[in-house]
Amino acid sequence: SISKTKSPVARLPFERIKDDILGTQYVVSLVFVGEKRARALNMTYRKKSYVPNVLAFPVEKNCGEIFICTKTLAKEAPSFDMSVKAYTGYLLIHALLHLKGHDHGATMERKETLYLKKYGLA
Repeated sequence: SISKTKSPVARLPFERIKDDILGTQYVVSLVFVGEKRARALNMTYRKKSYVPNVLAFPVEKNCGEIFICTKTLAKEAPSFDMSVKAYTGYLLIHALLHLKGHDHGATMERKETLYLKKYGLA
């Protein structure tokens, strides 16, 4: 399941996307945060001072946390020629693939494109 602690910026089938990528047994906490919290998390856990668009943290074997910064995603979406809804979906897919164990690269990009098309976000 996915638990959301703040209202998302777009309506998406969050749980269906999570189940598709990680399976039904994986539990994800999805949190939409502001810039201050995103920067603090990035500094605390990654020693980076910038405001990230998304952070994904594995907690246990079948459990993880995803934090998406709403202001950053709204600012960045136009530069990727995406709507806020599509970019929100992209960031979720990107984070879920990281939780699945994927690193940045061609394989991850192909999977992102596949899922974006599957959910009508591309």
